[in-house]
Amino acid sequence: MRAPFALRGGRRLTPEEEDLWRRVADTIEPLEPRRRVEPTVPPPPVAEPPPMPPKRIKGRVPAPLPPPAPPPAPTRPLDRHGLDGGWDKRLGKGQVAPDFTLDLHGANLEGAYQRLDHGLALALAQGARVVLLITGRARPAPGPADRGSHRGVIRAKFLDWLVHGSHASRIAAVRAAHPRHGGAGAVYIILKRGK
Repeated sequence: MRAPFALRGGRRLTPEEEDLWRRVADTIEPLEPRRRVEPTVPPPPVAEPPPMPPKRIKGRVPAPLPPPAPPPAPTRPLDRHGLDGGWDKRLGKGQVAPDFTLDLHGANLEGAYQRLDHGLALALAQGARVVLLITGRARPAPGPADRGSHRGVIRAKFLDWLVHGSHASRIAAVRAAHPRHGGAGAVYIILKRGK
């Protein structure tokens, strides 16, 4: 015989309550049939065969491995070369008016990079030759851990973005801006003529 049911507080069910409970319990069907869980045994580990030595064919030695690829050619610094002396004189005297202006103020690093890439694409599509890029002034970093969050970080990164970006082959040079165009807080990006 089953042990009598107990309620909270220690009171036991009366025989009538117990009978009623059993009749209700007998009418209940489980939502899912009970699944029998069989223990799984992991397969034994497969041992890898030892590496085979290269075959020698009638006294011939296998071909040597090809030499490693040469390192990539260094990229041309954008702040030197690329322009004739006339360009440099006119830029230094502030006699060249920018065809297109890109302002990166107020952007975080990712936003500034996207704005620069998109802006250069627009400038190239419009046939611009001189782009004024406003980056803000460079600021010394308090420490290596703060390089991504201090003021002036865009100024510290933009030249790397230009050298390694998708428009690098279309840039002839980068020069400091004249004070009337922003001085130390801006640069000129001189684009190559479209072909």
